[in-house]
Amino acid sequence: MVVLSISGGIIFFLPFLQEVYYKPLAQALSLNNTEVGSLMSVFGMTSLISYFPGGWLADRVSPRKLISFSLLLTGITGLYFSTFPAYGVSLALHAFWGVSISFLFWGAMIRMTRNWAPAEEQGRAFGILETGRGLGEVLSSAAILSVFVALGSGDYALSMVIVLFAGLILLLGLIAWFTLEDSINEENSSAAGQKVGLEEIISALKMPVVWLIATVILTGYCAYWGTFRFTSYATDIFMMSVAIAASISVGKMWLKPLAAFIAGFIADRFGIARTVASLFVVLVVSFCFFAVMPGSAVMIPLMLANVALASLAVFAMRGIYFALLEEGGIPMAVTGTVAGIVSAIGFTPDIFMPLLGGVLLDTFPGATGYRYFFFTTSGICAVGFAASLIIYLKYVKGGNSRAAD
Repeated sequence: MVVLSISGGIIFFLPFLQEVYYKPLAQALSLNNTEVGSLMSVFGMTSLISYFPGGWLADRVSPRKLISFSLLLTGITGLYFSTFPAYGVSLALHAFWGVSISFLFWGAMIRMTRNWAPAEEQGRAFGILETGRGLGEVLSSAAILSVFVALGSGDYALSMVIVLFAGLILLLGLIAWFTLEDSINEENSSAAGQKVGLEEIISALKMPVVWLIATVILTGYCAYWGTFRFTSYATDIFMMSVAIAASISVGKMWLKPLAAFIAGFIADRFGIARTVASLFVVLVVSFCFFAVMPGSAVMIPLMLANVALASLAVFAMRGIYFALLEEGGIPMAVTGTVAGIVSAIGFTPDIFMPLLGGVLLDTFPGATGYRYFFFTTSGICAVGFAASLIIYLKYVKGGNSRAAD
């Protein structure tokens, strides 16, 4: 489980490199904001296409082979990316990572986690997975960021950062081959023996709560993408150095395991939908504050506090919003189908959010572009608040236990 969770966190660093190294990456590849955003949009598009067939493949092929193969392919192509290829090749690499990660790795990781624990301990198993992913991300990010700073924070330093991440992914691929198990234990899967056909899929699509949950995940994931702009926001508006701004991104990663862990206890006490709605309120206010905050030195402490607040809210929400399947009354027999539907819809921000940010910043340079971006993100969060509030009022407070009603 240690190998699986660490791999699940670190494998995403190559396509998500711009979260910490946005400005250095744009400079090294000689790209504008729109082109940098396009890299992630291509990754997001191929990822979304890969979710369903990847899950099907994970049920039929050894998870050990899929995970190891995915890590090795991603690591090898990462080494090539460290040479800073042309824009077209960089786009192709991000498209390939959408396949190597979302098609080969993601479904196999979920499948192996389910097989790792008996049915009555599935929550604990996925909690351990998410905690391990978060810790793996932050520890490796902090260590490699120190190398980036020590090497001068330039193009060569970024190249070495990519080499280190790629090498670590390759090493994990080898370790996974000799550590993970081949067998698939059907007894540990709550979905064992169940087959979902076209009729079940159509039935799930007709449930109003499914679309409400998909809206919550989509808007919450947009808020997560909103936090990606904190690094460039600090450098462009508050004139911080690239190294200090990158430290902000790495610093907020430390909040991820803690926020999700605490949110689970709070949500169990006050309810999932009500907790999610409250977090959306925090995000609406926080992103509006980013939009109107003047970029002066005296405002830096408030800006950093707002970064911490928004990050805590986003990570807390990501830790609990899939629990809405239970609170929304989704029948157990179609849990997998509904999870696939809401994931395919909910993760579409991988396609449009980086492109939206790039276009706004290129069209409206400086503080104006960030103002429009953060106001837009705040508006999206308001939609998420409305969706989660409807779930609470209709399916929780209203006592409606049937999602299809």
